Amino acid sequence: MIEIQDLRKVFIMGEEEVPALAGVSLRIERGEYIAVIGPSGSGKSTLMNILGGLDRPTDGTYLFEGDDVGEFTDDELADFRRRRIGFVFQSFQLLPRLTALQNVELPMIYAGMTPKDRRARAAELLERVGLGGRMTHRPTQLSGGQQQRVAIARSLANRPDMLLADEPTGALDTSTGEEVLALFEELNAGGLTLAVVTHDPEVAELAHRRVSFRDGLIVSDERGRKA
Repeated sequence: MIEIQDLRKVFIMGEEEVPALAGVSLRIERGEYIAVIGPSGSGKSTLMNILGGLDRPTDGTYLFEGDDVGEFTDDELADFRRRRIGFVFQSFQLLPRLTALQNVELPMIYAGMTPKDRRARAAELLERVGLGGRMTHRPTQLSGGQQQRVAIARSLANRPDMLLADEPTGALDTSTGEEVLALFEELNAGGLTLAVVTHDPEVAELAHRRVSFRDGLIVSDERGRKA
């Protein structure tokens, strides 16, 4: 599904070049559940941003199902993000003035779906994540775990090929985090490819595969007990 070869990313800080990725090669198969781990500044979030089309590499190749993402125009890259990738963030990134239903509808508006169809799809997804009774609630009326469930529902709106989650349990208590991780396992069991950035070894342990980063390089790539 994904093949990256000798991927490099250099940030310019004033007159200094700061390497974030120093030549990373990685293959991710469709249906895998992969955890990307490593200390702060190791390059893991930079990799995820490139995989999601939020950033471009300085050098190297990124193929997504045979398409060279590095050759995409800005419009093609925006369409790639919208249709093929779902994002889940630590801070939820919900719009506070919108209801749960309206937040989940947003990606479908940009995808050009009709109001009737996107409303039905949003309601279906909120039911799926256990929030059928909270559709008209705004984020401030929801717990952290409920907000993250809304964010997960939103990430699935356009039926993405892959879900990228950056520290998805970082702002949650242990019990709520376990509920979110159980939902991830359910989604992956249904065939969704899932990549999670995490500092938490217990979160990483649930993945089929653990890829460790340090200083912009992959230092280990191990199969987990659930592989």
